[in-house]
Amino acid sequence: MGDIADYHVNQLTSGKWGTPYQTKGRINHMTNQTNPTRIVTGEVRFSFVNLLKPRVDNNSGQEKYSAQILIPKSDVATKQAIDNAVNAAKEKGKQDKWNGVIPPSVQNPLKDGDGVRPSDGMPYGEECKGHWILSTSTNIDYPPKVVNLQAQPIMDATEVYSGMYGRIALNFAPYSANGNKGIGCYISTNVQKTRDGDALGGSAPAAESDFGAPVPSQAIDPITGQPIQ
Repeated sequence: MGDIADYHVNQLTSGKWGTPYQTKGRINHMTNQTNPTRIVTGEVRFSFVNLLKPRVDNNSGQEKYSAQILIPKSDVATKQAIDNAVNAAKEKGKQDKWNGVIPPSVQNPLKDGDGVRPSDGMPYGEECKGHWILSTSTNIDYPPKVVNLQAQPIMDATEVYSGMYGRIALNFAPYSANGNKGIGCYISTNVQKTRDGDALGGSAPAAESDFGAPVPSQAIDPITGQPIQ
């Protein structure tokens, strides 16, 4: 299945996906004692959402569930949790992937929304300003579980879209492929929508924009079947 897929299978079968742990009488949702590479974010904004239906990944050619998440720079706790998980993944890479050495240059999945895109050097969109950016995905064998604030599954696909806000469980893992060494970011099963937001990107136009304002309905005489004047 490949190194990344094998890693996910190992995590799943070994029970290392983990759960939030108890600390000082309360639940710490950011980090995990049994798996230091897994975190649960604070509230983030979702973009390029493919959480209920997979799409073909441009790089691998495989179908994947995916999303880009925008993390407010004011959320220091989530940023620290990500940094810790990335460092833990580097240590794992040193042991399992990189022949006992952490390379001097390791590709980091976390990008600066106030900077430029590595792909073309162009600035990120306005919605990315003031945010950290993570692109995350999972193979079709492990579809995300998307729930609402009551932890109930969201069945209406229109409720899950680019621009909504929520929280997500992430797992970070090392890779070595085609001469590149880095840390990948993967959806670790659970996604929770916390609230609606302005839709990002293309969205279906409202019916009123195509057909105009609705025409007031006219009362019908139940006997004649004709409009009442």
